[in-house]
Amino acid sequence: MNKQREAKAAVVAEIKEKLGNSIVTILADYRGMNVAEMTSLRRQLREAGVEFKVVKNTLTRRAAQELGLDALEPFLEGPTAAAFSLNDPAAPAKILSEVMRNSKTFQIKAGVLQGRVIGLDEIKALADLPSREQLLAKVVGGFQAPLAGLVNVLAGNIRNLVYVLEAIRKKKEEAA
Repeated sequence: MNKQREAKAAVVAEIKEKLGNSIVTILADYRGMNVAEMTSLRRQLREAGVEFKVVKNTLTRRAAQELGLDALEPFLEGPTAAAFSLNDPAAPAKILSEVMRNSKTFQIKAGVLQGRVIGLDEIKALADLPSREQLLAKVVGGFQAPLAGLVNVLAGNIRNLVYVLEAIRKKKEEAA
């Protein structure tokens, strides 16, 4: 009996660590998914750097209480899976929202974003955000645009000088 209690304490500690360290955690009800769909979902999440794990509600409830996330308790009913993301907060939201759109039974329950419990509406808003790479590309483009404009302006003066010199050369050829 003591070993069983120690094993449960270890699982609670693991869930607590993942809840505390991840940028976003999304809880979902995976009822009705077959093995092939679940495998495909796990693969998509793994490629995005997200860990997807089926969790026990009672142990997750204990871990959430230890972290002060008591608002998560009403969502810990029925089968529950958790997607933990350490890097990109939008990645699991995008993937799980897409699965929810295509599935009749898969449902997103709630999430934890940087230590705060969020609902389905906030998760959908998170899914609509551009990815980190897209945001970085926009920032780099914003820095690059003025520099490219300056280069074009400076090149325009040199180009005009070449046109003038070419016109003078043609005029002298015609005169000769």
